[in-house]
Amino acid sequence: MTTLLGSGDYVSVSQFFHDRSVFVTGGTGFMGKVLVEKLLRSCPGIKNIYLLMRPKRGQDVAARLTELLNAPLFERLRKERPLELNKIVPIQGDVTEPELGISQTDQNLLIRTVSVVFHSAATVKFDEALKLSVTINMLGTKRLVELCHRMLGLEALIHVSTAYCNCDREEVNEVIYPPPYDPEKIIQCMEWMDDDLIQALTPKLIGSRPNTYTFTKALAESMLLKESGNLPVAIVRPSIVLSSCREPVAGWVDNWNGPTGIIAAAGKGFFRTMLCHESKTADVVPVDIVINLMICAAWRTATVRPDGIAVYNCCTGIQKPITWKEFVDLCFVYMRRHPLGDVIWYPDGKCRSNWVLNSLCTLTLHIIPAHLLDFFSRIVGKKAIMVRVQNKLDKAAKCLEYFSTQQWRFSDENVQHLNGLLSPDDRRTFQFDVREIHWPTYIESYVLGIRHFIFKEHPSSLPKARKQLQKLFWVHRFTQLLALLLVWRALMLRSKAARKLWFVMLDLILRIARMIPYV
Repeated sequence: MTTLLGSGDYVSVSQFFHDRSVFVTGGTGFMGKVLVEKLLRSCPGIKNIYLLMRPKRGQDVAARLTELLNAPLFERLRKERPLELNKIVPIQGDVTEPELGISQTDQNLLIRTVSVVFHSAATVKFDEALKLSVTINMLGTKRLVELCHRMLGLEALIHVSTAYCNCDREEVNEVIYPPPYDPEKIIQCMEWMDDDLIQALTPKLIGSRPNTYTFTKALAESMLLKESGNLPVAIVRPSIVLSSCREPVAGWVDNWNGPTGIIAAAGKGFFRTMLCHESKTADVVPVDIVINLMICAAWRTATVRPDGIAVYNCCTGIQKPITWKEFVDLCFVYMRRHPLGDVIWYPDGKCRSNWVLNSLCTLTLHIIPAHLLDFFSRIVGKKAIMVRVQNKLDKAAKCLEYFSTQQWRFSDENVQHLNGLLSPDDRRTFQFDVREIHWPTYIESYVLGIRHFIFKEHPSSLPKARKQLQKLFWVHRFTQLLALLLVWRALMLRSKAARKLWFVMLDLILRIARMIPYV
């Protein structure tokens, strides 16, 4: 099957975006940055990319844009085709404000010129207050749809959701499910309820969902179905989004979200246990694969105009599954091969499925060492931070527990079908076939990305870090042996059975030794 425009010939993805302008919300976020970079690099004929931005920390939108374009992500474009960056036009606004906080002049500009909208603005904080989560994830989406209805030449609106918005179901198909409540009534409730009442009602409202994020994202999808009317809309639902696989550089990551913060802490040696079912599937997906799917979904939506809203589950669990045990073990392999600097202990750890055992290990491996380190820090006059760090990590681990102790089946027939519609060239340029992921290679680049982009450690520091890790390895092994001997000694003192077993073992060893002939 081919995709047609008026000429009757196949129109490539890059050709489709030629001389078209795009509007992006959430363009300063993790996924938004990758989207902007990919559009500029792989669709050179694109006209303008309008980026919704708000002033932040005393910076106006122009200063924020300059900072954004100086990030390592855009280094390839800065070197090869720097003029492409001039196509990015900041639009001052805020999704929490009426009419997205966009001036009338800028609204008119968008209405006249925009052909494709990518809506990725959202709060991804799992523990976000329900009122703010509703304002950003739901009301912000509603306001964007209202603006889209006024756009004269809109050809595609791509809404970024999450595969876990229907986490109350084990089997999640590429459809929009009925919402738990009327989205409009939830929005209205947030307008008149005070914060204390909302906080008290939040557990009851979200029900079986683990957090406000998945709850509001589910309602946003339903609201989009109701409000979009005849707009050309598609929804992309990624699972847990991690670093880039290939583009523009392997391993690029710029945040601590999801497993990244925990993996980083494990690499430093102060996170060693987590509640997790090792045999469950870790449905993680590289950010560049999600972005390529979003771009191709826009192409498909605009050139074919399918009936209704097409949904794309961007996940790896069916086509390229990896278990949490495999994921964690590979992370430790590469954290030891490419260690971080200033590691406080040898990177080692384990997923535990037993809550009691994990709690005991958390106490002995996280909490007590953190208090001891802070105690010694105060003695030598340094700032005590480890207890605070461990509290943050414990909070992050609890947020992830829901997803690491359960398993879902996210069907992806629409994604596979879309991939089959692409030409071989487009399939290479906008690659989103997760079957091509090689997990060991990907996780190695992920670990290196954490080292380089989050901790800002240059590759030249690796030899020194490896020498330090080698010393810590022997300290770690000596400590384990000492702990084993102390436990055994305690058992010997308290248990006749343990003493009897010890003497039996010793007698057996001596007997075997007598049987070995001298050379």
